Amino acid sequence: MTKNSKPYDLEDRTFNFAQRVRSFVKRLPKTMGNLQDGPQLIRTSGSVAANYIEANEALSKKDFYHAHKDLSEGV
Repeated sequence: MTKNSKPYDLEDRTFNFAQRVRSFVKRLPKTMGNLQDGPQLIRTSGSVAANYIEANEALSKKDFYHAHKDLSEGV
């Protein structure tokens, strides 16, 4: 790793993404559409981190590949 490169910690990045989405949704105006779509946006942003963590806990390389393939298809 070079001096200027950032560590690539996808678990932390996806967690931070979910937190930023939650903060964003809280600032949205309370319209009917936002009240319905906001909770779904929060759930889906959190599921990215959960799916990544699950993929990293795979038992074999084949399980790891399959889990990451599922994760990339869900985005």
